[in-house]
Amino acid sequence: MGQDYSNRRYITFDVTEVGKVDFSQVDETSAATLRKSVDELKAVIKYELPAPSSVASLTTKSAEYTHEAIIVLMGTSEWSLPPII
Repeated sequence: MGQDYSNRRYITFDVTEVGKVDFSQVDETSAATLRKSVDELKAVIKYELPAPSSVASLTTKSAEYTHEAIIVLMGTSEWSLPPII
């Protein structure tokens, strides 16, 4: 049986707002552990519902993604470099 991600949500946001995130409220340890877009202008953060106050206060946040939806997004060219052959 796999993990239950039904209450886990993800958002993307501009890295300019990283300082607003209270890392004690989310499932990341620090700004250094955030997954960033290829151009390093956006980051993704995960948390359990309900959304923590520091996440709710972000002004550049996307809509919430489910676990399945974020996996698809992370596979796009905005978030992943093509494999080197």
